[in-house]
Amino acid sequence: MSSSKKHFNPHLQGERSAEIGQFIALNQEVFAELLTFIDFAEKFTLGFVEVNFPPDVDLLIEGLQNHPECKNIQFAILNFPDENLRFLRDEIVQELPNIQLEANKKLVLIVRGLAKSIGVFDSYPPVLQDLNFVRDAYKTRVTHPILFILPDYAITRLAKFAPDFWAWRSGVFRFKTPEITRENALNQTRNTENIINRLEPQEKQERIDLLERLLMEYKPTGYQVPEGDIRRYSNVLQQLGVAYLNQRMPDKARLYLEEATKAAESLKDRKYQGEIFNYLGETYFQQRQFETAITYYQQSLNIAQNIENRDDEATALFYLGNAYLKLRQFAQAKELYQQCLEIESELEDTYSCASIYHQLGRVAEEQRQFEQAQQYYLKALKIFEDAGDLYKAASNYHQLGNIAYLERKFEQAQQYYLKALKIFEDAGDLYNAASNYHQLGMVAEEQREFEQARQYYFKALKIKEDRRDLYKAASDYHHLGRVAEAQGEFEQARQYYLKSLQIFEDAGDLYKAAGEYHHLGRIAEAQGKYEKARQYYLKSLQIFEDAGDLYKAASDYHQLGNVAYVQREFEQAQQYYLKALKIYEDAGDLYKAAGEYHHLGMVAEEKQQFEQAQQYYLKSLKILEDAEDLYKAASDYHQLGNVAYLERKFEQAQQYYLKALKIFEDAGDLYNAANDYHQLGMVAEEQRQFEVAISYYQQAFSIYEQFQDWYLTSLTLAKWGRALEAQSNYSQALRIYIRALAIAIEHFQDSIDFYRNALARMLGVLGENQFDTIWHEVKGSDCAGEVREAIWAARDRLNEEG
Repeated sequence: MSSSKKHFNPHLQGERSAEIGQFIALNQEVFAELLTFIDFAEKFTLGFVEVNFPPDVDLLIEGLQNHPECKNIQFAILNFPDENLRFLRDEIVQELPNIQLEANKKLVLIVRGLAKSIGVFDSYPPVLQDLNFVRDAYKTRVTHPILFILPDYAITRLAKFAPDFWAWRSGVFRFKTPEITRENALNQTRNTENIINRLEPQEKQERIDLLERLLMEYKPTGYQVPEGDIRRYSNVLQQLGVAYLNQRMPDKARLYLEEATKAAESLKDRKYQGEIFNYLGETYFQQRQFETAITYYQQSLNIAQNIENRDDEATALFYLGNAYLKLRQFAQAKELYQQCLEIESELEDTYSCASIYHQLGRVAEEQRQFEQAQQYYLKALKIFEDAGDLYKAASNYHQLGNIAYLERKFEQAQQYYLKALKIFEDAGDLYNAASNYHQLGMVAEEQREFEQARQYYFKALKIKEDRRDLYKAASDYHHLGRVAEAQGEFEQARQYYLKSLQIFEDAGDLYKAAGEYHHLGRIAEAQGKYEKARQYYLKSLQIFEDAGDLYKAASDYHQLGNVAYVQREFEQAQQYYLKALKIYEDAGDLYKAAGEYHHLGMVAEEKQQFEQAQQYYLKSLKILEDAEDLYKAASDYHQLGNVAYLERKFEQAQQYYLKALKIFEDAGDLYNAANDYHQLGMVAEEQRQFEVAISYYQQAFSIYEQFQDWYLTSLTLAKWGRALEAQSNYSQALRIYIRALAIAIEHFQDSIDFYRNALARMLGVLGENQFDTIWHEVKGSDCAGEVREAIWAARDRLNEEG
């Protein structure tokens, strides 16, 4: 709030005075009407002043404050720019006591800044609902004339959504915009398409607000666009469409772009019309309506070909390639990109070729042709670096990092992401830097460096939240959930997935929400809540099927198979895995099909169909080896080892486990290597090679303990203890069982009986004195209380059972 005592001086020199004078001269008649309104207004009186641009609002207020006819008027300026404002009357009443009244002057309130809370699109904005609802209270609580200064669209919306309040108006004063204000606004909004993504959230909103106000200039409510302004009007429409696309508001963007299309038709500008068709295609692309997007891109392509504009033809082909890439029609996408590349090469536009190489790399990456993808990214990188455009080069470093990540070359991936990160940070583009923090988090997550991963995700999350991009922040909540899930912190993981889910649902993006339902299903599954897990997977499945994305639906069929598998509903599990398998094979994705062969092998193994299981595992193994993914192949070697173990083919089992073990150790994945150490211990134990078995169990135990996987730690201790028992090394077995019981008491109450019985056996063999001595050596205290009673009772029960 502010007020002024300055008096108008027609001879005052200076640029500001000249601007005020020009504004009043342009609006001489309406300014005079406003002065008359102010002079006669008493008590609660409503006036609405239409001014489209804030700088002109400043000119008008200063003009009023300094005008001789207002020397007995005290203006109090109340600014309410909060876009979440709801209770305007309460805010005004709160400000009134802070106004220092001037003697012998009438107080007139000027309210500005409401355009943000009134908004442009949403029906019944809260501030207008309340304005209408508490209308009568203004007469008793706000006993002064009020001037609402608003742009055209805000006044129109106020009249529509607060009709009772609007009915009390005593005057509406519409001011014209000086040409210099228009020109300044146009200059500020130039190049929106190229820079909007780099603007801070507040700057983005200011850019959109400015464009909205310009739009009102060219087409005031109730009027047609003058013929001479159609071009500028359509350009503003296009820029607004681009701005809302950048904000991921495709429905809003489409409203402007469809209007721009009509303007382009009236201008008979085919080239411009083609550009708009591309943007309209993008609105559907964002909503994953790729077939509809393709119809618009195709229209743009047809126009470009008809007018023989090769540059625009290349652009349309590029957009078409993107759509077919999303549809996983890789051959079609590659062909379109190749056509685009031919045109850009013909035009000798090497710089534009770089973006096409980048997309060709994406196609190869999706097909797991990593070497080919890498070559394309390196081509694009060289072009951008030769052009001195490190900013654009960063995206290729990022993608090269992705390739290294997928090949499990984590150090190399980290180096690429750090290169991209530095470029974005040096450019002051923290927003794009966030994506590299995110990827660095994924690298750390894969290496089970969970605290490091969490820190990276939080860095990415903070940047996105600071930029008020909750939609992008959802991916960081999702991965924080994955980190928590990997550490067995299921409730924490569930909370993160729910946060991500809420963001996607609020954004109306059910497709992305499906991924969160999927992971909430995994949490429920991990907690043994199988019916809840099934419900989540079915929700996700329904969304993907409704979206026509069977490829994504396959992952839910897979998880539904897992739920059936753990419940030992093997026929049901098999059906789900076969459904997923068919989808992947129909899509030509043998790599993903390998996972289904693997799980079908597990079902067959459970059904004691060992030959069938072996065939499935070998199918999976061949696919993964052909894809040169030895890391994934290791799990098939492990399962083939299990089959051989169950068939008591111990030498063959040992060979398979050793193959798996080497792969995991070479990849630095000690956690999975521990599973093979454990299984090798079991093989050795079956062969009565107890020292060898104990050595393997010790190695497995050491790793599980390091990763704090207490369930597998205790299980390995149990196997270790049994091997010692088999050697009649009861004193050492007792020491192992004591450690296992301590872990069970802290982490796994349901397995305590097993370890009590094991300790009871040792008690029976060693006797009470030796038992107590060893217990004290291990625990540092005596075996007493409930624990002692339970062990002694178990011993007595075992003796009775013979």
